[in-house]
Amino acid sequence: MSSRAHPGGKVTIAEVAQRAGVSKGSVSLAMNDKPGVSAATREKILRVAKELGWLPNQAARSLSSASTQVNNIGLVIARPARMLGLEPFYMEFISGIESVLAERSHSLLLRLVRDVEEEIEVHDGWGRSKQISGSIVVDFTVDDPRVPALRASRLPVVAVGHPDLTGGLPSVWTDDGAAITEAVHYLAALGHRRLARVGGPPSLGHSAIRTEAFVKAVAGLNLEPARIVPTDFSGEQGARATRALLASAQRPTAILYDNDIMAVAGLSVATEMGVAVPTELSLLAWDDSQLCRLTHPPLSAMSHDVFVFGAEVARLLMGIIDHGEAEAGHAAPTPVLVPRGTTARLR
Repeated sequence: MSSRAHPGGKVTIAEVAQRAGVSKGSVSLAMNDKPGVSAATREKILRVAKELGWLPNQAARSLSSASTQVNNIGLVIARPARMLGLEPFYMEFISGIESVLAERSHSLLLRLVRDVEEEIEVHDGWGRSKQISGSIVVDFTVDDPRVPALRASRLPVVAVGHPDLTGGLPSVWTDDGAAITEAVHYLAALGHRRLARVGGPPSLGHSAIRTEAFVKAVAGLNLEPARIVPTDFSGEQGARATRALLASAQRPTAILYDNDIMAVAGLSVATEMGVAVPTELSLLAWDDSQLCRLTHPPLSAMSHDVFVFGAEVARLLMGIIDHGEAEAGHAAPTPVLVPRGTTARLR
């Protein structure tokens, strides 16, 4: 007799539970797509129910809605749409995520919001409507209010940020402090003693980590006091910050930028103001997208493979969804220095 046949009448939830080796409550949770059972247990229950031919109408509706949830991963970014389209980091990062999701026939549900409060509302809505099976969270701040909200939602999450910022959520991060320290030591070895950094918003956790490392490295080498100009990561503000630094009485001889868009803008400003790069001024970018290799001279950069980084984040999230367990996460490779045409020994 086939395992799908049932001799003598309608299959009951108790029989499904017995065959799957779980409680009736677990069967109910799995069939109604409720939290409380792992992904592996839910898959086993659904398989057994199918083999026994047990699929109540209510469960069928649940499975239909669950198929949407299982196939969507959420990502919320607090950036204007126009700026996001110009930022190479997120284009590479999202491409890396998509490369993993495509292997699993999953889709990325991307939302752009104005602030953290709106992001919390989006995640809450996703959780209530079961539109997603997991989420990737970026741009952490110190004491980030999203952490307790995400914990309360019980939604599988991977945080992109240092563990000191992510409140115990599974995370993937780069050691930005070590990378900044390497950059400062390199510029000092070239004879630069007056360094500046054009950074991102001070409220962002990774900006704070980079700032602390920059100030500490500069002081440790007995260089002139570090100068830091915060921005919103845009080319416009990067250009404005560079213009102000180069017009100051104590003009820096080297500038480190927190992304490549601002570094490209800074190189343009240096040309505009007649400051020779790299003989009078060294410039060093972060992330090292294709933009850095298209400028003249090509930009030196702290380089890491953002595509691979995005793929690592997606793989960690899929693993958590599959196994129903919150893995701790791991550090991605630290960005490495790639000298090109915008850094040289100070003359």
